Amino acid sequence: MSDWIIETKGLTKQYANLKGCIDIDIAVGEGEVFGFLGPNGAGKSTLIKTLVGLLFASSGSAEICGKPLGNLEARKRIGYLPELFKYQEWMTGRDLLSFHASLYKLEKKMMAGRIEEVLEIVNMKGSENYKIGTYSKGMQQRIGMASALLSDPKLIFLDEPTSALDPIGRKEVRDIILELKKRNKTIFLNSHLLGEVEQVCDSVAIISHGRIIKQGNIVDLLKGQQILEIEAENMNLQLMSQLELFDEDYTNDGKCIRIALRDPEDTPKIAAMIVESGGKIYSLKPSSNRLEELFIQLVEKGEQ
Repeated sequence: MSDWIIETKGLTKQYANLKGCIDIDIAVGEGEVFGFLGPNGAGKSTLIKTLVGLLFASSGSAEICGKPLGNLEARKRIGYLPELFKYQEWMTGRDLLSFHASLYKLEKKMMAGRIEEVLEIVNMKGSENYKIGTYSKGMQQRIGMASALLSDPKLIFLDEPTSALDPIGRKEVRDIILELKKRNKTIFLNSHLLGEVEQVCDSVAIISHGRIIKQGNIVDLLKGQQILEIEAENMNLQLMSQLELFDEDYTNDGKCIRIALRDPEDTPKIAAMIVESGGKIYSLKPSSNRLEELFIQLVEKGEQ
Protein backbone atom coordinates (compact mmCIF):
# COMPACT_ATOMS: atom_id res chain seq x y z
CA MET A 1 0.00 0.00 0.00
CA SER A 2 1.28 3.44 -0.95
CA ASP A 3 2.07 6.10 1.66
CA TRP A 4 0.74 8.72 -0.74
CA ILE A 5 -2.86 9.90 -1.07
CA ILE A 6 -2.34 10.02 -4.84
CA GLU A 7 0.43 8.19 -6.66
CA THR A 8 0.58 7.68 -10.42
CA LYS A 9 3.12 5.79 -12.50
CA GLY A 10 3.16 6.35 -16.24
CA LEU A 11 -0.56 7.15 -16.18
CA THR A 12 -1.78 7.89 -19.70
CA LYS A 13 -5.17 8.77 -21.13
CA GLN A 14 -5.14 9.57 -24.83
CA TYR A 15 -8.04 10.25 -27.17
CA ALA A 16 -8.28 9.40 -30.87
CA ASN A 17 -6.74 12.79 -31.71
CA LEU A 18 -3.79 11.87 -29.42
CA LYS A 19 -4.62 14.66 -26.99
CA GLY A 20 -4.91 13.94 -23.28
CA CYS A 21 -2.22 13.26 -20.68
CA ILE A 22 0.85 11.06 -21.16
CA ASP A 23 3.18 9.24 -18.73
CA ILE A 24 2.04 11.16 -15.65
CA ASP A 25 4.16 10.44 -12.56
CA ILE A 26 3.01 12.37 -9.48
CA ALA A 27 2.85 11.77 -5.73
CA VAL A 28 0.62 13.82 -3.42
CA GLY A 29 0.91 13.60 0.36
CA GLU A 30 -1.79 13.74 3.02
CA GLY A 31 -2.93 17.24 3.97
CA GLU A 32 -1.22 18.76 0.94
CA VAL A 33 -2.62 21.30 -1.51
CA PHE A 34 -1.30 20.15 -4.88
CA GLY A 35 -1.55 22.46 -7.88
CA PHE A 36 -1.77 20.96 -11.36
CA LEU A 37 -1.02 23.76 -13.79
CA GLY A 38 -1.07 24.16 -17.52
CA PRO A 39 -2.48 26.16 -20.42
CA ASN A 40 -5.96 25.42 -21.74
CA GLY A 41 -6.05 22.07 -23.52
CA ALA A 42 -2.86 20.81 -21.84
CA GLY A 43 -4.55 17.76 -20.28
CA LYS A 44 -5.41 18.98 -16.77
CA SER A 45 -9.09 18.05 -16.74
CA THR A 46 -8.37 14.76 -18.49
CA LEU A 47 -6.11 13.72 -15.61
CA ILE A 48 -8.68 14.64 -12.95
CA LYS A 49 -11.45 12.77 -14.78
CA THR A 50 -9.19 9.73 -15.02
CA LEU A 51 -8.29 9.85 -11.33
CA VAL A 52 -11.92 10.18 -10.17
CA GLY A 53 -13.04 7.36 -12.46
CA LEU A 54 -14.96 9.25 -15.15
CA LEU A 55 -12.44 8.15 -17.79
CA PHE A 56 -10.53 4.90 -18.16
CA ALA A 57 -6.73 5.11 -18.41
CA SER A 58 -5.10 4.05 -21.66
CA SER A 59 -2.05 2.74 -19.80
CA GLY A 60 -0.04 3.14 -16.61
CA SER A 61 -1.29 2.83 -13.05
CA ALA A 62 -2.42 4.92 -10.10
CA GLU A 63 -3.44 4.56 -6.48
CA ILE A 64 -5.94 6.77 -4.66
CA CYS A 65 -5.90 6.62 -0.85
CA GLY A 66 -3.76 3.50 -1.11
CA LYS A 67 -6.19 1.70 -3.43
CA PRO A 68 -6.00 1.10 -7.21
CA LEU A 69 -7.97 3.30 -9.59
CA GLY A 70 -11.66 2.46 -9.61
CA ASN A 71 -11.69 0.91 -6.14
CA LEU A 72 -15.10 1.58 -4.58
CA GLU A 73 -13.77 2.25 -1.07
CA ALA A 74 -11.30 4.80 -2.43
CA ARG A 75 -14.01 6.53 -4.48
CA LYS A 76 -16.10 6.96 -1.33
CA ARG A 77 -13.26 9.06 0.10
CA ILE A 78 -13.19 11.46 -2.87
CA GLY A 79 -14.95 14.80 -3.30
CA TYR A 80 -15.07 16.31 -6.79
CA LEU A 81 -16.10 19.73 -8.11
CA PRO A 82 -15.96 19.72 -11.94
CA GLU A 83 -15.22 22.70 -14.12
CA LEU A 84 -18.25 24.64 -15.46
CA PHE A 85 -20.79 22.63 -13.46
CA LYS A 86 -24.46 23.64 -13.70
CA TYR A 87 -27.21 22.99 -11.17
CA GLN A 88 -30.97 23.38 -11.58
CA GLU A 89 -31.77 27.03 -10.91
CA TRP A 90 -35.17 26.28 -9.35
CA MET A 91 -33.56 24.25 -6.54
CA THR A 92 -32.56 25.91 -3.31
CA GLY A 93 -29.09 25.43 -1.90
CA ARG A 94 -30.55 23.11 0.75
CA ASP A 95 -32.43 21.12 -1.91
CA LEU A 96 -29.18 20.58 -3.76
CA LEU A 97 -27.31 19.46 -0.67
CA SER A 98 -30.13 17.13 0.38
CA PHE A 99 -30.16 15.56 -3.08
CA HIS A 100 -26.38 15.06 -3.08
CA ALA A 101 -26.51 13.68 0.46
CA SER A 102 -28.99 11.05 -0.76
CA LEU A 103 -26.62 10.17 -3.62
CA TYR A 104 -23.86 9.69 -1.05
CA LYS A 105 -26.35 7.49 0.88
CA LEU A 106 -25.85 9.45 4.08
CA GLU A 107 -28.03 8.24 6.91
CA LYS A 108 -30.98 10.57 7.53
CA LYS A 109 -30.01 11.15 11.14
CA MET A 110 -26.58 12.36 9.95
CA MET A 111 -27.76 14.27 6.90
CA ALA A 112 -29.09 17.44 8.55
CA GLY A 113 -26.03 17.88 10.74
CA ARG A 114 -23.63 17.31 7.86
CA ILE A 115 -25.48 19.83 5.67
CA GLU A 116 -25.19 22.45 8.41
CA GLU A 117 -21.48 21.67 8.77
CA VAL A 118 -20.62 22.10 5.09
CA LEU A 119 -22.71 25.28 4.89
CA GLU A 120 -20.56 26.63 7.71
CA ILE A 121 -17.32 25.62 5.96
CA VAL A 122 -18.25 27.42 2.72
CA ASN A 123 -19.78 30.42 4.53
CA MET A 124 -23.28 29.90 3.09
CA LYS A 125 -25.32 29.83 6.31
CA GLY A 126 -28.41 31.99 5.82
CA SER A 127 -28.41 31.57 2.01
CA GLU A 128 -29.28 27.87 1.80
CA ASN A 129 -33.02 28.46 1.36
CA TYR A 130 -32.67 30.79 -1.63
CA LYS A 131 -32.93 29.43 -5.17
CA ILE A 132 -29.64 28.69 -6.91
CA GLY A 133 -30.79 30.88 -9.81
CA THR A 134 -30.50 33.91 -7.49
CA TYR A 135 -26.94 33.09 -6.40
CA SER A 136 -23.92 35.04 -7.61
CA LYS A 137 -21.18 33.09 -9.41
CA GLY A 138 -19.18 33.01 -6.20
CA MET A 139 -22.12 31.63 -4.22
CA GLN A 140 -22.76 28.98 -6.89
CA GLN A 141 -19.12 27.94 -6.67
CA ARG A 142 -19.32 27.71 -2.88
CA ILE A 143 -22.53 25.66 -2.88
CA GLY A 144 -20.82 23.38 -5.41
CA MET A 145 -17.89 22.98 -3.04
CA ALA A 146 -20.34 22.25 -0.21
CA SER A 147 -21.81 19.41 -2.31
CA ALA A 148 -18.34 17.98 -2.87
CA LEU A 149 -17.68 18.04 0.89
CA LEU A 150 -20.85 16.30 2.08
CA SER A 151 -19.31 12.86 2.43
CA ASP A 152 -16.42 14.30 4.51
CA PRO A 153 -13.90 13.20 1.85
CA LYS A 154 -10.24 12.67 2.55
CA LEU A 155 -9.27 13.87 -0.94
CA ILE A 156 -10.93 16.74 -2.84
CA PHE A 157 -10.51 17.43 -6.56
CA LEU A 158 -11.21 21.01 -7.64
CA ASP A 159 -11.17 21.64 -11.41
CA GLU A 160 -10.64 25.36 -12.17
CA PRO A 161 -12.68 26.49 -9.12
CA THR A 162 -11.90 30.21 -9.52
CA SER A 163 -11.63 30.69 -13.29
CA ALA A 164 -14.96 32.53 -13.75
CA LEU A 165 -14.92 34.48 -10.48
CA ASP A 166 -14.17 38.10 -9.63
CA PRO A 167 -11.44 38.94 -7.06
CA ILE A 168 -13.88 38.69 -4.14
CA GLY A 169 -15.14 35.29 -5.32
CA ARG A 170 -11.58 34.03 -5.79
CA LYS A 171 -10.68 35.10 -2.26
CA GLU A 172 -13.73 33.29 -0.87
CA VAL A 173 -12.73 30.05 -2.61
CA ARG A 174 -9.10 30.51 -1.55
CA ASP A 175 -10.19 30.90 2.09
CA ILE A 176 -12.20 27.68 1.85
CA ILE A 177 -9.19 25.81 0.47
CA LEU A 178 -7.03 27.06 3.33
CA GLU A 179 -9.71 26.06 5.85
CA LEU A 180 -9.85 22.56 4.37
CA LYS A 181 -6.09 22.33 4.61
CA LYS A 182 -6.34 23.14 8.34
CA ARG A 183 -8.70 20.16 8.59
CA ASN A 184 -5.97 17.96 7.05
CA LYS A 185 -7.83 17.46 3.78
CA THR A 186 -5.78 16.75 0.67
CA ILE A 187 -6.67 19.00 -2.26
CA PHE A 188 -5.85 18.45 -5.92
CA LEU A 189 -6.29 21.81 -7.62
CA ASN A 190 -6.43 22.29 -11.37
CA SER A 191 -5.89 25.90 -12.35
CA HIS A 192 -4.32 28.32 -14.78
CA LEU A 193 -4.68 31.28 -12.38
CA LEU A 194 -1.13 31.15 -11.13
CA GLY A 195 -1.36 33.93 -8.56
CA GLU A 196 -4.07 31.96 -6.76
CA VAL A 197 -2.02 28.77 -6.87
CA GLU A 198 1.07 30.45 -5.47
CA GLN A 199 -0.91 31.55 -2.40
CA VAL A 200 -2.39 28.16 -1.43
CA CYS A 201 -0.33 25.29 -2.86
CA ASP A 202 2.43 23.31 -1.17
CA SER A 203 3.65 21.70 -4.38
CA VAL A 204 2.83 21.91 -8.08
CA ALA A 205 3.25 20.11 -11.37
CA ILE A 206 3.22 21.95 -14.70
CA ILE A 207 1.83 20.17 -17.76
CA SER A 208 2.16 21.17 -21.41
CA HIS A 209 0.94 19.19 -24.43
CA GLY A 210 -0.07 16.35 -22.13
CA ARG A 211 3.29 15.87 -20.42
CA ILE A 212 4.63 17.12 -17.10
CA ILE A 213 7.52 19.49 -17.73
CA LYS A 214 8.29 20.47 -14.12
CA GLN A 215 7.12 19.54 -10.64
CA GLY A 216 8.17 19.88 -7.02
CA ASN A 217 7.76 21.79 -3.78
CA ILE A 218 6.67 25.31 -4.66
CA VAL A 219 9.26 26.98 -2.40
CA ASP A 220 12.08 25.00 -4.01
CA LEU A 221 10.80 25.65 -7.53
CA LEU A 222 10.70 29.40 -6.97
CA LYS A 223 14.22 29.66 -5.58
CA GLY A 224 16.26 31.75 -8.01
CA GLN A 225 13.01 32.91 -9.63
CA GLN A 226 13.19 36.41 -8.16
CA ILE A 227 12.32 39.13 -10.67
CA LEU A 228 13.35 42.71 -9.88
CA GLU A 229 11.12 45.41 -11.39
CA ILE A 230 12.67 48.87 -11.76
CA GLU A 231 11.06 52.14 -12.82
CA ALA A 232 13.76 54.72 -13.50
CA GLU A 233 14.76 57.66 -15.70
CA ASN A 234 18.03 58.89 -17.20
CA MET A 235 19.07 55.34 -18.07
CA ASN A 236 21.82 55.90 -20.66
CA LEU A 237 23.05 53.21 -23.06
CA GLN A 238 26.20 52.50 -21.03
CA LEU A 239 24.12 51.95 -17.89
CA MET A 240 21.68 49.72 -19.75
CA SER A 241 24.54 47.57 -21.03
CA GLN A 242 25.91 47.25 -17.49
CA LEU A 243 22.61 45.65 -16.40
CA GLU A 244 23.55 42.67 -18.57
CA LEU A 245 26.12 41.79 -15.91
CA PHE A 246 23.18 40.78 -13.73
CA ASP A 247 20.86 39.37 -16.41
CA GLU A 248 21.79 39.05 -20.07
CA ASP A 249 18.13 38.65 -21.01
CA TYR A 250 16.61 41.47 -18.95
CA THR A 251 13.62 43.23 -20.52
CA ASN A 252 12.79 46.92 -20.86
CA ASP A 253 9.40 48.01 -22.22
CA GLY A 254 10.19 51.71 -21.77
CA LYS A 255 8.31 51.90 -18.50
CA CYS A 256 9.69 49.02 -16.47
CA ILE A 257 13.01 47.14 -16.46
CA ARG A 258 12.71 43.52 -15.35
CA ILE A 259 15.79 41.63 -14.19
CA ALA A 260 15.92 37.96 -13.16
CA LEU A 261 18.14 37.94 -10.09
CA ARG A 262 20.65 35.18 -9.55
CA ASP A 263 21.28 36.44 -6.02
CA PRO A 264 18.97 38.65 -3.87
CA GLU A 265 22.13 40.51 -2.77
CA ASP A 266 22.32 41.94 -6.30
CA THR A 267 19.38 44.27 -5.56
CA PRO A 268 21.37 46.93 -3.61
CA LYS A 269 24.23 46.60 -6.12
CA ILE A 270 21.90 47.38 -9.01
CA ALA A 271 20.35 50.32 -7.16
CA ALA A 272 23.78 51.78 -6.33
CA MET A 273 24.97 51.37 -9.93
CA ILE A 274 21.93 53.22 -11.32
CA VAL A 275 22.27 56.12 -8.87
CA GLU A 276 26.04 56.44 -9.32
CA SER A 277 25.56 56.60 -13.10
CA GLY A 278 23.06 59.45 -12.85
CA GLY A 279 19.85 57.44 -13.08
CA LYS A 280 16.75 58.34 -11.08
CA ILE A 281 14.94 55.45 -9.40
CA TYR A 282 11.19 55.89 -8.81
CA SER A 283 10.39 52.31 -7.93
CA LEU A 284 12.40 49.17 -7.25
CA LYS A 285 10.54 46.07 -6.11
CA PRO A 286 10.53 42.27 -6.43
CA SER A 287 7.83 40.86 -8.70
CA SER A 288 4.94 39.11 -6.97
CA ASN A 289 4.32 36.84 -9.96
CA ARG A 290 7.23 34.44 -9.60
CA LEU A 291 5.23 31.32 -10.40
CA GLU A 292 3.81 32.99 -13.48
CA GLU A 293 7.33 33.83 -14.65
CA LEU A 294 8.46 30.23 -14.16
CA PHE A 295 5.36 28.90 -15.90
CA ILE A 296 5.79 31.11 -18.95
CA GLN A 297 9.48 30.29 -19.24
CA LEU A 298 8.86 26.55 -19.09
CA VAL A 299 5.88 26.51 -21.46
CA GLU A 300 7.59 28.78 -24.01
CA LYS A 301 10.74 26.68 -23.83
CA GLY A 302 8.65 23.58 -24.46
CA GLU A 303 6.96 25.23 -27.46
CA GLN A 304 10.35 26.05 -28.95
